[in-house]
Amino acid sequence: MIYFDNGATTFPKPDEVYDAVMKAMKEYGANPGRSGHKLAIRMGREIYETRELLAKLFNIDNPMNIIFTSNCTESLNLAIKGILSKGDHVITSSMEHNSVLRPLAALEKEGVELTIVKGDPTGKIKVEDIANSIRSNTKLIVITHVSNLTGTIMPIEEIGRIAKEKGILLLVDAAQSAGVYDIDVKKMNIDMLAFPGHKGLLGPQGTGGLYIKEGLLLKEIKQGGTGSFSHVLDMPDILPDRYESGTLNGPGIVGLGAGIRYILNKGIENIRKHEEELTKHFIEGLMQIDKVKVYGPLNEKEQGAVVSINIGDEDSSEISFILDEKYDIQVRPGLHCAPLAHKTIGTFEQGVVRFSFGPFNTHDQIDYALKAIREIAKEV
Repeated sequence: MIYFDNGATTFPKPDEVYDAVMKAMKEYGANPGRSGHKLAIRMGREIYETRELLAKLFNIDNPMNIIFTSNCTESLNLAIKGILSKGDHVITSSMEHNSVLRPLAALEKEGVELTIVKGDPTGKIKVEDIANSIRSNTKLIVITHVSNLTGTIMPIEEIGRIAKEKGILLLVDAAQSAGVYDIDVKKMNIDMLAFPGHKGLLGPQGTGGLYIKEGLLLKEIKQGGTGSFSHVLDMPDILPDRYESGTLNGPGIVGLGAGIRYILNKGIENIRKHEEELTKHFIEGLMQIDKVKVYGPLNEKEQGAVVSINIGDEDSSEISFILDEKYDIQVRPGLHCAPLAHKTIGTFEQGVVRFSFGPFNTHDQIDYALKAIREIAKEV
């Protein structure tokens, strides 16, 4: 088996992650913040340590400004719906995932004004196009850090500089970048950072988070028990309680902490270098195969470890099926929950076959995949 679907979720995880989850469930699997006994206190402490690790990774001053969610989609919904109101204007790009586009489309029906800046055929977004889209009522810019379709790396720091100059909030979707690329919320002027726990951060599924800049108050989109201020019927104003009603995924968050420790010990720059080398190897090999179309910047320094291809005019789902059944290579075909991105690069009808690499993939696996693609290209 060769797993090249790390853009959906990384697999396998470091052994430390499996061990941490199992230990939490077996030894101290209590409900954090709901009781004063030692098991609940232990779970609460372990969860806080994961907040601290995330704060270190993203250069966040206060770990309590990190909200745990079930995934990046929930984080993006909280950020988008928590900050925008009727009459506000928001800017985003055509390279976004539906976890951004669908909440914005829903809010547009309620009177929020939406501008979608179109990328070029490689998925790149021009900073000047974003700057030229700013209006007097622009409240928020939402942008992905790395495209889940083409791997294109967006100029977050430049966009953040413009947003700060204009007094506009910046929300970054780090679904494909957290744990692989350096993210500094101060240097990049990021006001809100949404991230999954189960992709580049190497944690379990069912984990995610949202960083909210100090002093920024969002409307909560769910209400319930927090284990704090239980005598009042309104949600508390303090973070993270305001946005964390209900029982957290304690074992999952502990596993996420183990994943982040692995990254910090390994060195994020070493993980990134490894994935860049795999991406370069794959792209260079693909360019030598007839009938293969490759999308994106085609440069490992300008894209993440995401490479999308087609073989002739063959349906992407059919190619993916052959790779899975005949070669035991797992990839993802179709539209990847990014319809506007596919329209941008001209693949809306055919879709693409997406290969996405992770820290445990090897160059031998890349060679095997290239061999498989060569054989398929000769047959179709």
